[in-house]
Amino acid sequence: MAQQAYVTETDNGGSEPERPGSRLRRVAGRVAAGWRGDRRIWRRGLIVAAVALLLALVMVGHAYIPNSVGNLGSLIETFLPWIGVFVPLLFLLALVRRSAVALIAVLIPAVVWFNIFGGLLSDKAGAAGGHVTVVTHNVNADNPDAPGTARDVAASGADVVALEELTASAVPVYESALAAAYKYHSVQGTVGLWSKYPLRDVRPVDIKLGWIRAMRATVRTPEGPLAVYVAHLPSVRVKLEAGFTARERDTSADALGEAIGDEQLPRTVLLGDLNGTMNDRALKAVTAQMRSTQGAAGSGFGFSWPASFPMARIDQIMVKGVEPVSSWTLPETTSDHLPVAARVKMDPSS
Repeated sequence: MAQQAYVTETDNGGSEPERPGSRLRRVAGRVAAGWRGDRRIWRRGLIVAAVALLLALVMVGHAYIPNSVGNLGSLIETFLPWIGVFVPLLFLLALVRRSAVALIAVLIPAVVWFNIFGGLLSDKAGAAGGHVTVVTHNVNADNPDAPGTARDVAASGADVVALEELTASAVPVYESALAAAYKYHSVQGTVGLWSKYPLRDVRPVDIKLGWIRAMRATVRTPEGPLAVYVAHLPSVRVKLEAGFTARERDTSADALGEAIGDEQLPRTVLLGDLNGTMNDRALKAVTAQMRSTQGAAGSGFGFSWPASFPMARIDQIMVKGVEPVSSWTLPETTSDHLPVAARVKMDPSS
């Protein structure tokens, strides 16, 4: 049986198969004609336009949003990339409202978002190379499978591994599971460092908490000494009555930044859960003097928390005096954080 083709009338009275996309063009033409005949397209959708402009203003001026009330500025900066989710929604509302003003206004936050975050969408990883691979992982104090998490971390093949949120009972588990892959290690308080290369000058770092949640060590790599800091800054909470409670985290970040600033070795790596993103002004004491490996050599945002649906990169690998080659997140373990990894290149002449 011969197939029957859908046909459309032509100008000369004949018929021909309808071309792909012609129906869409006709619909678009009818919509455009309807808009041209609607004199209210410049008066409708003012609320949608105002919201679009407000989003753009928040992204451009987030540094000026005060922290005096519930640390609102830091809260917004932690989830700043997610503001872009509202742009498609506003675009659809502008179409539904048949508002030219709103459509034009929505372009502004779209342009601002791509100007701020567009560079993170590309893959900036360099060619294969680098000298040292590092991994950091908040293993979660309530981890139901510490040995499995340790095996997952060791399987990454990293040269240096930092672990945070270690409990006293879990430390022997991680020491045993990682002993075969890492000859050298040190645990200071609730943070630890495992390395394939010798460790020297290991000491805790005072981040003004009253107990140890940060450490520093010199890793003797084949390319020369590397100062490695491991830190777990205090957690932050979002409370209805108090807002974004982050005072302890902010104080610790300042102390950590001071310690890194006093570092004598020219090559430094910071590994840890900073409970804040690179956009958060409260971490400026650290971020002002170091580079994010994800921002410099990663692909995408590299969100690490929560592991089940990552929304923010609060687990950081930051460097100064070394060159990031690549940066990525590792597969989920039984922790509530994703491990993050980076490979860096060291200039032997430094």
